[in-house]
Formats: sequence, structure tokens, C-alpha cells
Amino acid sequence: MARYRFYTLIIGSEILNGRRTDAHFPFLQTLLTQKGYSLYASFIIEDDPILITRTIRFIAQDPNAVLFSFGGIGATPDDHTRRCAAEALRNGTLIEHPEAKRIIEATLGKRAYPHPIKMAMLPEGAELLDNPVNKMPAFSLDGRFFFMPGFPEMSHPMVKNILDTLIPDARPYHRKTLTASCRENEFIELMEQVPKEIEVSSLPKLRSDGWYATLSVAGEEAKKVDEWFLRFAEMLDAKGIAYREGDF
Repeated sequence: MARYRFYTLIIGSEILNGRRTDAHFPFLQTLLTQKGYSLYASFIIEDDPILITRTIRFIAQDPNAVLFSFGGIGATPDDHTRRCAAEALRNGTLIEHPEAKRIIEATLGKRAYPHPIKMAMLPEGAELLDNPVNKMPAFSLDGRFFFMPGFPEMSHPMVKNILDTLIPDARPYHRKTLTASCRENEFIELMEQVPKEIEVSSLPKLRSDGWYATLSVAGEEAKKVDEWFLRFAEMLDAKGIAYREGDF
């Protein structure tokens, strides 16, 4: 696999209607930054089985995708993710996972029936993820699609363990930023020359004294980042445009 592209799928109508606030996006954003990565895309969607299945299928089309899906793996009627994962990534059927069944029965005893035991019905080939809170297992498919509870207290330790396995050694990512008293258009010609291994972006800002633009140059090789950042600074100097380092 080439450099990973990380996706989040956050399932919960309660987030979209404002009853709860999402905690997964900022957590993943921070953790991936520490590993030298960033999120490629993030989706917050309703508890709609058709939408969930379509979104998983869409993400799976990316051969470098790593998906962290949160929510919908429980036993209540509005928990659709286990079935949707089977439809999107397998043949659509759920089968009883013997180890998941054992864990649920051992943890809950008689209370495992009639409903919690349903969580042992998983897509074919599912591998279990340890739940540090209540032991009810989450699961993964193909080593890159991870389906976890919506509760951050349960899922976030899982994510950390997964990332420590996928990325045992952090890949440093270098970034330099400047803010100039001009419009973004001043950067375009030079931006078009930047090689693909260098990330360059600009953000416009309108203040009481006029237009500003913040430029960010980033990449894995510090030397190349420094070189391209210097080229932008020299371009601004040549045009007589005032700037200073940082985002302000």
C-alpha cells in the first residue's frame, strides 16, 4: 500500500440534529498529526442503512483507504453498520462469530439473550477489536476497515492501538506558513509550479484594512519545504508585498 489515506465515517442522526457533539473528528485529526498524517475525508451521516452502505462502498473504491467508522454496531433496531459493512464489503450476509459470541456470553451471562448476542453476527472474515470498557467487541475487515462503537471512551483507545500498529514510527511532516497583505491571486503562478510531493494551500482573509492571504507549504522533506517557502517569500519581496511568518 502507498501512503495511507484516512477516512472517518461518523454515524449518528443525534449529531446532525444537534443532540450530541461529535468528538471523533478532532481526536483523529490530532492523533494523525502526531503520526505525520492527516485526514483525507470525513463523513457525518444519518442512521440510514442505504446511505451507510453507499458511503462505505465509495470509500472502499480508494485502494489506499483506511476507514474508521463510529457508531451503529450495537443490537438495537437503529444499529445498521454490521449489516451495511457486510453488504458493502462482502456478500451481504452476517454469520455468527464464535469468539464474539463467547466474549458476549462470558461478559453478560444470561443478560446476553435475547438482544446483546446479536452483536456476534458479523460479516464474513471479521477480526475482533478489543473493547476496553464493556468488552462488547468491535470488528475490522481486510485490515483497513475498522468499525467501532460511537462512544469515544470505547472507540478512541481502539483507534490509538490501530494507528500504533499501522504506523509504528511517526513520519515527520514539516509545515511553514506566512500571511501576506495581498489577495490569493498573487500566489497562483508559483503555486502551479509546486511539485506534487509538496502540499501548498492558501486561505483568504478580509479585514477592516483590506485583503490578506495565508500561505502554507508542507511536506515530508524539510529541505524541500524550506526551499519552496523561500521561493514564495522571495516572490513577495520582489513584488513589494509585506508579509510575516505565521498564521494571523
